[in-house]
Amino acid sequence: MPLKSVLLRRIMYPMQQFIKAESFSGILLILVTVVALAWANSPWAASYEETWNTPLTLAFGDFGLTKAAILWINDGLMAIFFFVVGLEIKREMLMGELASLKKAAFPVVAAVGGMLVPALIYAFLNSNTPGIDGWGIPMATDIAFALGILTLLGNRVPLSLKLFLVAFAIVDDIGAVLVIAIFYTAELNVTLLLSALGVFGVLMVMGTVLKSHRMWLYILLGIVMWVLFLKSGVHATVAGILLAITIPARSKISEKEFVLSTNQIMEEMQSVYAPLPGEDQNLENLEESQYQSAVYSIEENCEEALPPLHRLEHTLHPWVAYAIMPIFALANAGIFIDSSLTSGFSNPVTWGIVLGLVLGKPVGIMLFTWLASATGLVSKPDSFTWVQVAGAGLLGGIGFTMSIFIANLAFTGSPLLAQAKFAILCASLVAGVVAYLLLRSTSKVIATEV
Repeated sequence: MPLKSVLLRRIMYPMQQFIKAESFSGILLILVTVVALAWANSPWAASYEETWNTPLTLAFGDFGLTKAAILWINDGLMAIFFFVVGLEIKREMLMGELASLKKAAFPVVAAVGGMLVPALIYAFLNSNTPGIDGWGIPMATDIAFALGILTLLGNRVPLSLKLFLVAFAIVDDIGAVLVIAIFYTAELNVTLLLSALGVFGVLMVMGTVLKSHRMWLYILLGIVMWVLFLKSGVHATVAGILLAITIPARSKISEKEFVLSTNQIMEEMQSVYAPLPGEDQNLENLEESQYQSAVYSIEENCEEALPPLHRLEHTLHPWVAYAIMPIFALANAGIFIDSSLTSGFSNPVTWGIVLGLVLGKPVGIMLFTWLASATGLVSKPDSFTWVQVAGAGLLGGIGFTMSIFIANLAFTGSPLLAQAKFAILCASLVAGVVAYLLLRSTSKVIATEV
């Protein structure tokens, strides 16, 4: 196979798998959100609160952590979510849409505009009010929901638009993580923070200097780092991103070595099961232990041919897409809708979030990319139009998972939290519907242009 084809396959296959998983995860999230809202507004609403506030204890000997179920989800399971996000970021920066300055420039500019303008709109509407802490809420994009909407459009939109959406959403995730780490941190315990960074340093040495592939050791030290961050005051999910950075992205053996070694084993087995003309077939010559040894050797070759980063992402992504994110949505999207929420549309927090996501996201993305293109700093790919950029910008206004996560940090214990979640749901719904209608109504024009 030509080298160009091999490289293209290595880049495109994980991206296509990622889009496929995220798309169906978005559809699942919609269903789970409906269930959460129905549960929270049903006669069994009390059980919703009781379920997620049930204290759970994880103990190892004399050491133990006791937290409400919802905190185990938001601090624990979401750390795994951020770990997978970190793996995706690292992959994209090494071999994907963010691997070169030329490829990354357009989505990076889009992401910057899509973060700054919504934050500024929110801050302008909430300056000198208790709601100002929520300025980071409209900056986020829920890539699963956004790709779910694109899936409903089928082949009406080109793959390049999906890749653009994934790329700027991943840069968006980087911004969200930085915002969480820097601006949504409680009181710091410097000793524990330095200890956590020390563990991170050890992991970096393992991954970059020693090039260790012992995943159990990475996971063990990752858990230690998570506990230290949790106790230090920095949000524990940051540990997931930092752990992902240290995971090796190179395989132990090259593709050539994998093919040659595996072919040699197969040829030895074939000589017994399918002998050449004139040779006697003697299955007894291949003992069961030899057969098992050959199979295990092929399995070991497969493991060594795949980088740990790819193997972990491939293994964990379905769990994140189909379990962790739906559980997070079920635990956090259930809000009791009453007159206090609907009257909240006179509240600047609500309008800051709605206008930030529905208006700020597409305006920021379009404005920054158009200015950068007009000045020659970046070049828009010819495979999609400015109308489709606007549609992708609207899809960026679907905040949901990340927006709710930041809202939990900004308004912990505040009555503003319910209003913020309600605004996020309303804004995400409006942005998704308008984006779908825009892209669908312009699909014929786009099809003739592409």
